[in-house]
Amino acid sequence: MCGIVGLFLKTPKFENSLGRLLTPMLVEMTERGPDSAGFALYGPEPPQNRIKVTLSSAGAACDWPALAEDFEQTLETEVEYFVRANHAVFILPAQEARIRECVASRHPDLHITAIGNRLEIYKETGLPADVAARFGLYEMIGSHAIGHTRMATESGISGKHSHPFCAARDFSLVHNGSLSNHNGVRDRLRHSGVTFDSDNDTEVAAKFIAHRLTLGRSLNDALQDSLSVLDGFYTFAVGSADGFAVLRDSIAAKPAVLGETEDWVAMASEYRALATLPGIEKARLWEPKPATVYSWSHDRMAQAA
Repeated sequence: MCGIVGLFLKTPKFENSLGRLLTPMLVEMTERGPDSAGFALYGPEPPQNRIKVTLSSAGAACDWPALAEDFEQTLETEVEYFVRANHAVFILPAQEARIRECVASRHPDLHITAIGNRLEIYKETGLPADVAARFGLYEMIGSHAIGHTRMATESGISGKHSHPFCAARDFSLVHNGSLSNHNGVRDRLRHSGVTFDSDNDTEVAAKFIAHRLTLGRSLNDALQDSLSVLDGFYTFAVGSADGFAVLRDSIAAKPAVLGETEDWVAMASEYRALATLPGIEKARLWEPKPATVYSWSHDRMAQAA
């Protein structure tokens, strides 16, 4: 049993309050996941031709200035970064392959939790309130975010095993449930050149959907594809650079609720996580149907306006 939450702001009205709104949602799911917690947040973009790379250090405190110097020598450019607890976000040239090679070969003790133009991911073991406070979630700004509280059932308890998972640039996923065929799907993806950082079944789901995106599928289509490949009971919440999506399996045994107002769309494993959102008393509330993709994006809303 885990808890998942998501908040998509339809207008800029609450963007400076995204972290303040997400924090109580995440904390409210503590009983569903006391082992670890994490969140993926879509914030301001870096300068042109730069990307954000979120790194985590599992062991002793990392020498982030030394890492910045190494990046500068490897990428032959100045870099910027900021630190949040045992994570740091580096603003780097958009040379993803070189960045990944540098981290893997020269800093194997570090883990890339996220990479993208807008995406940052913070996750760690501990109670959700402690994790949120450790990273300063309350003060963070952005347009949308997803979060997760974990009760470990099928893999280890560590920051690397925690959700969300980033499987492609600006793509993140959280999951409540379990996949019964993740080992077989992982093997097939490896034969296609996909790599993995953990033995977590959720990473398999994230990498499967991301792989479908590389084949030219839209996010909605890639989520639909997962219904015929991923066996188990699950509810997914997914973030992309511009949007947010929710999917339940065809049986829909894992709980979920959606709420929508003129200002936001929100989802959670239980309604109580939505109860403190502004305007909740006027929100349209519903239970997402089985095997149905629900998605929102700022581009689509702009085109419809």
